[in-house]
Amino acid sequence: MAQFRTENRYALFLELLSAAGPSDLSTPAASFFFRDAAVPGHYMRAMITPIQTIRDDFSLLDEWEDRYRYVIELGEGLPPFPEAERTAANKVPGCVSQVWLTTERGDGADPVISFQGDSDAHIVRGLVAIMLALFSGRRASEIQGTDAEATLKELGLDEHLSPQRANGLRSMVKRIKRDAEAALKQTA
Repeated sequence: MAQFRTENRYALFLELLSAAGPSDLSTPAASFFFRDAAVPGHYMRAMITPIQTIRDDFSLLDEWEDRYRYVIELGEGLPPFPEAERTAANKVPGCVSQVWLTTERGDGADPVISFQGDSDAHIVRGLVAIMLALFSGRRASEIQGTDAEATLKELGLDEHLSPQRANGLRSMVKRIKRDAEAALKQTA
């Protein structure tokens, strides 16, 4: 099968699946789309731009206006967030914009955790996409050991975000790490 950009995998899957028929999930399109689906709920990872792709793309963009536009595009590429999940329990405190985050964990002593998120602000939604790329679909212990600050510094976001957005991003990281810690404690 030809190589396709990850961001287009969902559209490609839908296009090829509609040609094959909805009942045929053994098509090459279905196996391509679901190749990352190792655990229940992990299908979301297949639709999120990988963090290394984001790093590579950022390195190609010299102007911050272009980088901000790219961050917005990352947010636009997030899967739809269910309206029923826009609850106070899923809202991330400490963000100026509204940010919602849901957590789904797999089984085992060190479960894989998948996140889904959204925001009512375009740039913040893109920042949510970056955090999902960094953390979603990883084991709880990996999440605990991931240095989000280093990634933000590598992307240059630590210097180019307003203090309010930076605080909101830190709140999101705290929530993600807290959920990973809770998952590890539940299995202990």
